[in-house]
Amino acid sequence: MADPRGFLKHRQRELPERRPVTVRIRDWKEVYEVREEDSAVLARQASRCMDCGVPFCHSGCPLGNLIPEWNDLVYRDRFDEAIERLHATNNFPDFTGRLCPAPCETSCVLGINQPPVTIKNVEKSIIDVAFERGLVQPQLPDQLTDRTVAVIGSGPSGLAAAQQLTRAGHTVAVFERADRIGGLLRYGIPEFKLEKAHLDRRLDQMRAEGTIFRTSVDVGSDGLTGQDLLERYDAVVLAMGATIPRDLRVPGRELHGIHQAMEYLPQSNRASLGEPVDGQITAEGKDVVIIGGGDTGADCLGTAIRQGARSVTQLEIMPRPSDERPPSQPWPTYPMTFRVSSAHEEGGERVYAVNTAEFLGAEGQVTHLRLTEVDMSSGRPVPLEGTERLLDAQLVLLAMGFTGTPRAGVVEQLGLELDERGRVRRADDYSTAVPGVYVAGDAGRGQSLIVWAIAEGRSAAASVDRYLRGSTELPSPIAATTMQLLA
Repeated sequence: MADPRGFLKHRQRELPERRPVTVRIRDWKEVYEVREEDSAVLARQASRCMDCGVPFCHSGCPLGNLIPEWNDLVYRDRFDEAIERLHATNNFPDFTGRLCPAPCETSCVLGINQPPVTIKNVEKSIIDVAFERGLVQPQLPDQLTDRTVAVIGSGPSGLAAAQQLTRAGHTVAVFERADRIGGLLRYGIPEFKLEKAHLDRRLDQMRAEGTIFRTSVDVGSDGLTGQDLLERYDAVVLAMGATIPRDLRVPGRELHGIHQAMEYLPQSNRASLGEPVDGQITAEGKDVVIIGGGDTGADCLGTAIRQGARSVTQLEIMPRPSDERPPSQPWPTYPMTFRVSSAHEEGGERVYAVNTAEFLGAEGQVTHLRLTEVDMSSGRPVPLEGTERLLDAQLVLLAMGFTGTPRAGVVEQLGLELDERGRVRRADDYSTAVPGVYVAGDAGRGQSLIVWAIAEGRSAAASVDRYLRGSTELPSPIAATTMQLLA
């Protein structure tokens, strides 16, 4: 235990300072400052961990991260051991430490009557210090097998599966339809949340370990079919995500200026990295309306502000969450509470319990939204009479999530089935009805969190290794396996 009285001496959460809003909205760098005093803050927070008899943070984390262990090691400044314990369960803490909503913190035992330990920031700090001190090195397999694996998709799930299988000694090729590796990590997550240097250094590590990357290949339509995969590789991992965006079919949807978030954010990411973008969708000088109250909507908000939007409004059909944990979502469950992201600090307005009834425009361009307030007490939106109003909008961004994986292409070519939610059907061990073909991440689970994607990538890799060799020494996250059995 780091400090038996740490949680009594240090009762409050302490986090790194975010850069001033007026400064950070002028660039695309990550929002947090690096300060000399952060190491002392980190030690104090790590000391608050009680090393509980039953550490619920383990079960709150889909990866089963060994949180009390590395909290103790951070407190003692033993980062070489802390990163070893962190990497034992998580291939990419540099991603989760920045992007995960931290369900581990809402299941922290200390959180029953005090603010929980800042687990997410401790995790991020461990990996950042480890890279600074040269503690992150390629892990080469002891010996190579003669087996080959194709991984389709280079998001967190595909990368996790590929790294695990490469380290097991298999020859692994990762196929990505975009021109650079990373999936949504590359072009879906804004630079101010994840600077791509963190992604690139991980990819350098994976290349040094032997993973092969193939970009600009849309498997299923670029001369590489599902049948080709079966003929050329001993196993295939489908990790191409759930990429069909949810649309809003209301009158006026055909107007110009209405775009899916994943049309808008990738262009902005490319532009912020200095890449040329033809016909970029930009928020500059416009009234921007974002439909969808989740993380992707917040990413759009922060991006629009940096582009110089005149106004930004984020709409959510559900009522505003409560500030405190609802009685129906007791500890240690992950509660739906009101949260303020860094982007929300920067400006814009959030409007709850409203529905878009119609898009209005002039000369083919959207100019307004017609909104109505709704009552969601029945579970479905019921418009409230007399609440209709217009909202100015020259740019509308749809950030309402995803409905599944496309059937056309490799899924159809392999003869795989989709379930009623648009997910590729799979067994408890992530295998499909086609021998040697496995599914990991959002393609099989549906839209979910980055931490689940990594957990599923690791679990699928263990199943693939077992398929190829009859047994495996690769770890399979307990939480991911258990939840898959219950799904």
